[in-house]
Amino acid sequence: MSGARVRQNIAFGLMGLVTMLVVLPIILTLWYVVANGIGAISLDFILQPPRNGMREGGIFPAIVGTFILIVGTMILSLPIGVLSAIYLVEYAKDNLFTRLIKLAVVNLSGIPSIVYGLFGLTVFVVLLRLGTSILAGCMTLAIMSLPVIITATKEALESVPASYREISLSLGATKWQTVRHCVLPYAIPGILTGTVLSLSRAAGETAPILFTVAAFYLPRLPRSLFDQVMALPYHLYVISTQVPNMPLSLSFATAFVLISLVFLMNLVSIILRAHYRRKRQW
Repeated sequence: MSGARVRQNIAFGLMGLVTMLVVLPIILTLWYVVANGIGAISLDFILQPPRNGMREGGIFPAIVGTFILIVGTMILSLPIGVLSAIYLVEYAKDNLFTRLIKLAVVNLSGIPSIVYGLFGLTVFVVLLRLGTSILAGCMTLAIMSLPVIITATKEALESVPASYREISLSLGATKWQTVRHCVLPYAIPGILTGTVLSLSRAAGETAPILFTVAAFYLPRLPRSLFDQVMALPYHLYVISTQVPNMPLSLSFATAFVLISLVFLMNLVSIILRAHYRRKRQW
């Protein structure tokens, strides 16, 4: 066996080992959550409100609240994020100002979520007087999601070959027609990936909703955008740390439902991405 082949096998082996070191703790964590929580999963647990200080009943209001926050975040962040990325890639000139904006967007994606929570509390809850409400929570989560959506959309747009744009423009199409019909259809898989990643993060965040929307115990469903809601991440935090004598299985069951919700979102994204990739061949 040649030296190059030996080095290649060593490199492949090291990469496989590193992959296992990353994947194995995740698999063990999921197994531990499922093993300890699956026994408490039932229709009553999914479809009933909590009772007896959250020691009995279910988590239906928390599931509905999480779904409302995810949908509201998507409605607020997706159009702004995609349009911002289109402007930066297709229309904005490459100068110092736009480079600073792109750098700021990348840096914003690394800000801790607690900072976004404090920002939402200061601006939306106090300054704009929205109170602790669904609207304030969705706006806070939307701002937190924007950097990821903008970055993913920008990279997806930049991955489309420049020849597509040149051919479209040479045939007399306008700039917007080129973007709409020749660039965006090929960038949709990347946009979906970035959107789902940002929404998955938003679905599992506790700090931003702690300051802006989450309720400790609210068995009824919200009636307006200015109501508080229960949410799975905050509910999990409360029953794990604030409620004495809480059965451990209920905490793991709540974690299992939250993980399942995030997994379902990613599964839908994978299916849609595969669908669009089959329709559009490079």
